[in-house]
Amino acid sequence: MLRRLDRLVDLSTQGVAAILVVIEIAILFAGVVWRYLLDSPLVWVEELAGILFLWLVSLGAVIALSRAEHMRMTVIVGRIGIRGQRFARRFSALIVAVVAVGLVVPGISYAVQQQAILTPVMQIPGSWEIGGQLVALALLFYVALRQLFHGTTWRELVLVLGIGMAIGLVLWGLEPEFDDLGNADLLIFFIGIVGICIFIGVPIAFSFGIATFGYIYFTTTIPLAVVIGQMDQGMSSIELLAVPMFVVLGLLLEMTGIARAMVDFLAALVGHRRGGLSYVLIVAMYLISGISGSKAADQAAVAPVLLPEMRRRGSAPGELVAQLAASAAMSETIPPSLVLIIVGAVTGVSISALFTGGLLPAAFAAIGLAALVFFRTRHERPSAGRVEARTVGRLFVVAVPALILPFVIRYAVLAGITTATEVATVGVVYAIVVGIAVYRCFDWRRLVPILVETAALSGAILLIIGTASAMAWSLTQAGFAQTLADMMTGLPGGKYGFMAVSMLLFVVLGSVLEGLPAMVLFGPLLFPIAQQLGIHLVQYAIVAIFAMGIGLFSPPFGVGFYQTCLIGKVSSDEAFGRIWPYMGVLVVALIVVAAVPWISTGFLP
Repeated sequence: MLRRLDRLVDLSTQGVAAILVVIEIAILFAGVVWRYLLDSPLVWVEELAGILFLWLVSLGAVIALSRAEHMRMTVIVGRIGIRGQRFARRFSALIVAVVAVGLVVPGISYAVQQQAILTPVMQIPGSWEIGGQLVALALLFYVALRQLFHGTTWRELVLVLGIGMAIGLVLWGLEPEFDDLGNADLLIFFIGIVGICIFIGVPIAFSFGIATFGYIYFTTTIPLAVVIGQMDQGMSSIELLAVPMFVVLGLLLEMTGIARAMVDFLAALVGHRRGGLSYVLIVAMYLISGISGSKAADQAAVAPVLLPEMRRRGSAPGELVAQLAASAAMSETIPPSLVLIIVGAVTGVSISALFTGGLLPAAFAAIGLAALVFFRTRHERPSAGRVEARTVGRLFVVAVPALILPFVIRYAVLAGITTATEVATVGVVYAIVVGIAVYRCFDWRRLVPILVETAALSGAILLIIGTASAMAWSLTQAGFAQTLADMMTGLPGGKYGFMAVSMLLFVVLGSVLEGLPAMVLFGPLLFPIAQQLGIHLVQYAIVAIFAMGIGLFSPPFGVGFYQTCLIGKVSSDEAFGRIWPYMGVLVVALIVVAAVPWISTGFLP
């Protein structure tokens, strides 16, 4: 019965989530068609899409938990023994269950409060939006319990529950003392508890959640319903709807052959030169990042096409992974990067301006990586002959539909045809039409897995944004924002000192927190300070994103580095020593971008 129930939960969440992705694409694309082509805007599109979006990402979080795909740090846990790893998994499941219950119980009262609030166009009660989230939270609780009890022994279970209860009792006993600590209690909850949870492998979203719950419950009189309210507010920005749209677009690029057509043309064009395929790798990551917006999708599209041929030509496996990781870090600011969209959503900076400002810094970094490749391969002999011009021309014709897609997406936004939220749906429809009619490469059997993968990745990302928003609100209420502002504005060197410290901070946070959580957490706190010091917000955003990308793909803690090793099927030890020259080039590029505002703002209107 339990196995059947497990299967029912998995199939129902995946099925409903896949349907919601399709509905969201259809609604948003219909909104573009009716507004731009028929000149008859559908005023209800944004409202309905926003409600369904929260249902989608909530179910996606359940799928991600069931498939162990939530963002977490595994570097330290992976180095402990089997028993330690089993304990970490059980304790992680316990934390997830506690957070789920902590959200469901106050969430019910929050839903009752929202019942009386109607949406402006469709007059839908606000409780409808919360209702889908509550169902998903109940499923999260069930999946967490399933992971807690599955395959465990009574000794492990008693140990995990005992330690959990002991921690709760200690915090409850210290409750009177927290009043005397002042803001020092922030160190206990948001440094101590968050740090311990992250280092033992608890998903980042739930590490933020449990710390926020603990802080509000044990140190304040604020009702816990505020947490789910802040999470709902953090995830409900309509700009964030672009996340699942670009994720599904990135997955479609690989399935429809669009990415392969682009890479094949570039390989034929310069593959015969010394280090030619390395140049192709850098350029391909630059171009494809401008389409998919997802680094994992970018790497998964490029690696299977290029890496086997590069190995055949004698490139060291570690060198390949180092180049792939550095190229991914370089392309973090290339529109329509998900990070650009999320930064715009949480800080209020114009997403269109970020799209414009991110192109040249990434190009500058790409030139630096290409120069390093030239230096490292200058004594090598070309390992392949020149491809005939006729063949290059044929591959170019084949690749034209792929090469124009980045320009179609960019033009659609700048010309006002679509918003940054809607533009990915144009790319999705374009990819489907091109895949079926031009490349004749559309595997319908892979469509449902792609939709489910989209929901899972979107849920994992958006849950982090939600819990980080609640955590940032708690820090603001505690006065931390003002303390941080006073400290950062008092740094020696004025705006230059502030920029230098910010770069270092985001490199470290990008390594530990995978970038997005760090930006959601600290972006609303640091961006007003940057503006106060006279730093252009677009430049500051690009510098912060670039710095986070360097941290994300740098060992020993950068999760992106290990993700790249998995995609390239190379041991991390082989790539560890080879990645540093590439990261050094990116650090130099980061310093130049921070020192020269024009690189980020020169083409802004």
